[in-house]
Amino acid sequence: MGLGAENTISRGKVSAASIEVYLDQTDALPGTDPRRLENTMPEKAEEERPTWGRNLEFILASVGYAVGLGNVWRFPYLCYRSGGGAFLIPYFTMLLLCGIPLLFMEFAIGQYTRLGPVHALAKICPLLKGVGVATTVISFLMCTYYNVIITWALYYFLNSFWTTLPWQSCNNSWNAVENCSSGLTGNASNLQSASQQFFDRKLLEKTDGIEEAGGVRWELFGLLLVAWAIVYLCIFKGVKSTGKVVYFTALFPYFVLFALLINNVQLPGAVNGIIYFLTPVWGKLLEVQVWVNAAAQVFNSIGIGFGSMISLASYNKFNNNILRDTLIVALTNSATSILAGFVIFSAIGYMAHVHNLPVDDIATDGPGLVFVVYPEVFSTMPVPQLWAALFFLMLLCLGLDSQFSMAEVAVTYVVDEFGVKVLRIFKRRELLVLAVCSACFLFGIPHITRGGIYVFQLMDHYTAVVSLMFLAFFEVLAVCWIFGVSRISKMIRTMLGKEPNLFFRLNWMVATPLLVLVILVSSIAQYSPAHYGKYVFPAWANVVGWGISLLSIVCIPLGALQEIWRNEGTLLQRIKHALKPTIDLDAEDDHPEEKKLKFPLITINSHD
Repeated sequence: MGLGAENTISRGKVSAASIEVYLDQTDALPGTDPRRLENTMPEKAEEERPTWGRNLEFILASVGYAVGLGNVWRFPYLCYRSGGGAFLIPYFTMLLLCGIPLLFMEFAIGQYTRLGPVHALAKICPLLKGVGVATTVISFLMCTYYNVIITWALYYFLNSFWTTLPWQSCNNSWNAVENCSSGLTGNASNLQSASQQFFDRKLLEKTDGIEEAGGVRWELFGLLLVAWAIVYLCIFKGVKSTGKVVYFTALFPYFVLFALLINNVQLPGAVNGIIYFLTPVWGKLLEVQVWVNAAAQVFNSIGIGFGSMISLASYNKFNNNILRDTLIVALTNSATSILAGFVIFSAIGYMAHVHNLPVDDIATDGPGLVFVVYPEVFSTMPVPQLWAALFFLMLLCLGLDSQFSMAEVAVTYVVDEFGVKVLRIFKRRELLVLAVCSACFLFGIPHITRGGIYVFQLMDHYTAVVSLMFLAFFEVLAVCWIFGVSRISKMIRTMLGKEPNLFFRLNWMVATPLLVLVILVSSIAQYSPAHYGKYVFPAWANVVGWGISLLSIVCIPLGALQEIWRNEGTLLQRIKHALKPTIDLDAEDDHPEEKKLKFPLITINSHD
C-alpha cells in the first residue's frame, strides 16, 4: 500500500513534516552517504512492502508476462525458417547461456532490493542509473500500443458469435469482390483472401500510408477503452488483485492450446505441416545469423531489459527460492513456444492441404498469422464460432498478462520515485493507477485511426527492436561487470543461504555479456528502416521513429551526466564515486535497505 497523508498504519500516521524532521536529524550523522538515506523514514512509520499472497502467484505472473503473443506468432515461424528441428540446438544453447542467467539475475535484483528497476539499478550502479529510467520509458511506450493488439483481439472475439463468421466469405459490404477470394490465395496470387480483407478493410479501414490518418475508428476507440478498463481492474490493487487474476489469464491459454492441438492433428494435412516445422536443416547451424536469431528470440521472449521481471520479483518474500522460479519460468516459456509451433503448423498444414498450396505460401509471422491465416482456418472447421471465440479469448489472456507487467513498471516507478508527494495529490494508489492507464489510453488513440496500423508498426519497430538491445547491453554492463559477479553472488547467498554455482558465475562474467554484445552489434549491422508489407515508410517517419527510440536510450547518458554533476571532486573522482554501489550487501533480514544508524530506517517506496 502506498503512503499518503490519509494513510494510517499500525504504528502511527505518516506526515511530510515527520519525514523532513527525521531527515534533518540524519544530516548530523557523520560519514553518511546521502544517497543511502533517500526514501527513508522513522521506524514508527514502518509499512511492509506488499508481497505475493502465494509463491504460485509470482510464478504465474512471471510466466504470464514471459509467455506472450510472440510465442504464438513469432517463434514457430522463426524455427521453421532457421532450420526446423535443427534450430532447437542454438535456441536451447542460448537459453542456457543467456536467458536463464539473465532472468536469475533480474529476479535476484528485484527480490533483494525490493525496489522497481529504476531505484534498484540506481543503487547497483549510480553511474548507469539511467538504464532503470530507460526500462520504465520503454515499458510505458510499449503499453501505449500493445493494448491495441488486445483491442483487435476483442473485436475478433465479439465477431466470432455471428451465425456465419464475417471473414468467411466475400459477400460483405466491405469486400472488394473483384479482388477477393473465399480461401487463402498464396503468395503468387494478386487476389486477397476474405480474411485479409476483413482485417484491412473492416477492422482497420486501412488508408494508403502513414500520411493519411483518416480519422478515428470509433468502434476500436470504444474497445480500446474497454481494454484499458480491464487492465485497470486487474492491477489497481497491485499484487493483491493481479495475483488472483493470473490464475485464469496465465493458465487458460494452455487449455486452448491443447484443445486446438488435439483438434488440429486429426485434420488432413496436419502431419505434413508439423513435419515442415520440425524437419532439421543441419546446414543452417553453420550460419551465424541463425545463432543470433536464437539468442534474440530467447532474450525478447523472456522479457529481459523491460524492467518487468525486476518489478515482479520486488514483491517476493526475501528468502524466496528464485533459482527454482527462474527454471520454472524459463522452461515453461520455451515449452509453450514449441507447443504453439505444433498448434500453428498443424493448422497451416491443414490449410495447405485444403487449398492445394505449398506450406511456404501460407506460413507467416506477426499479426498476419493470428488475424488473417488462423481466422481462415476456423472457417473450415466444424463449429467455427466455438474455436474462433476460444482462440481470440486466448490471445486476450496472453496479451493482458504482458500488459499487466508493463503497466506495473510505470506505476512502481512513480510510487518509488515520488512516494508521499504523489500520493498526497492522488490520495489513493487506485487513482494513481487510473492516471497511468488514462495516459496510456490517450497515447494509444493514434493507433486506432484508419492509418493507425502504420503508426503501430513504426512504434513497434523502433521500440521493441531498436531500443531494447541498447538497454539490455547497458543493464548487463552495469550489473555483471561494474557491480560485479562477486556482489551478485553475495546478494544471492544472503537470500538463499548459498552462492550461485560456477555455471552462473562464469556466464555472468563472460558468456552472457559477450552474447548480448554480439546481439547488439548484429542488430545494428542488420538495421533496416521500418516497413509494413510492401509499404515503405517515408524518411520523415523513420526520423520520428528514431526520435521515439531515443526517448529511452537518451536516459542512459543523461543519468550518467547527472550523477557525475552531483558528486564532488575532480572529474575522475566523481566518476569513481559514481561507480560505487550504494546497496547494503550486509543485510541479514528482509529489509536489505535499512541502515542501522541512530534511527531505524525503512523504505517508503512500498505500494500495493
